[in-house]
Amino acid sequence: MSFLDAREHGSKVGSGGHASAQNEAIDRRERLRRLALETIDLSKDPYFMRNHLGQYECRLCLTLHNNEGNYLAHTQGKRHQQNMAKRAAREAAEKPAQPQPQRRAAVKKTVKIGRPGYRVTKQFDSEQDQRSLLFQVEYPEIDEDVKPRHRFMSAYEQKKEACDRAYQYLLFAADPYEVVAFKIPNMEVDRSDNFFSHWDGDNKIYSLQLPFKAAQRLTAPSAGGPPPGGLPHANGAPPRPPPGMQGGPPPMPPMQNGFPGGPPGQGFSRPPPQQGGYPG
Repeated sequence: MSFLDAREHGSKVGSGGHASAQNEAIDRRERLRRLALETIDLSKDPYFMRNHLGQYECRLCLTLHNNEGNYLAHTQGKRHQQNMAKRAAREAAEKPAQPQPQRRAAVKKTVKIGRPGYRVTKQFDSEQDQRSLLFQVEYPEIDEDVKPRHRFMSAYEQKKEACDRAYQYLLFAADPYEVVAFKIPNMEVDRSDNFFSHWDGDNKIYSLQLPFKAAQRLTAPSAGGPPPGGLPHANGAPPRPPPGMQGGPPPMPPMQNGFPGGPPGQGFSRPPPQQGGYPG
């Protein structure tokens, strides 16, 4: 570019001429490369690799680049972005499905203020022959929107005492009070209308009536059994014969020569006397 051409383009005297389009493109790429290097760390790019020829290679798209700026421009292009989307979709399809982590409920931590007051009353219903227990637990400083709860615990669940299958435990809980447990007989609970619980929000008293099922009294058999000959008849008559026999027992045989025997002529008799004395 001549001096006159430079003056016509508005350049100052003594300064260089206007940059051509090629020089402006080179300068723009260099500027973008510096900005990209400030924000992007190529050492952490899994697809960036420098080969033995000094060129830069994209391992995802299998392309060669002369400088880092060219590689950065490639990473922002359409081809590289499409290949990255395909790679992510393939990895997601091949990845085995993992179960969702279970969310654990946050354990509420409260400062315990001691054990509540309680009253236990023994009751007996004579009409139904049923025994029951009435528990009244006082919670004067219970938290707001909290209702007391109860549950039954077997002797094998607790770790405080030796296991005794004859007893079970009834627990009451309400924040911020400690849990209280009552040792009760291990009897079947009657879940009818007599079993009920009530929370008195005004007086802060939790009531629970626990009825037990009435025990069934079984009559034990007597120690002495019937006589060997069977039970006698109510009016003193002999017992009935078995179903296979008709009529009464057989009659006694007739007396023959003073002894009971069979037919006549076969009874016992004295031998006739021998004549002539004793045989010689």
